[in-house]
Amino acid sequence: METRSKKQTTENFVKDVRRKARRLFTSEQKILIVMEAIRGETSVAEICRKYGIHATQFYKWNKEFLEAGKRGWLAIRRGKPLLMR
Repeated sequence: METRSKKQTTENFVKDVRRKARRLFTSEQKILIVMEAIRGETSVAEICRKYGIHATQFYKWNKEFLEAGKRGWLAIRRGKPLLMR
């Protein structure tokens, strides 16, 4: 039983270290990273290496960026004011 509690403590320690080491990107940084890929001058893989992010994370940001643009475009087309969150 002691090994189980020690293992759990070790797992929690590793999780805490990873959580504290996690990089946080501002919305502006995410937009700039996605726009860099949209320009097409470098590959997504190169951009991910450059900023130290996983491709899955990049594609999540890309999807959010495109969805926000779509919502903004639709609001403008309908003549509604664009509300920022």
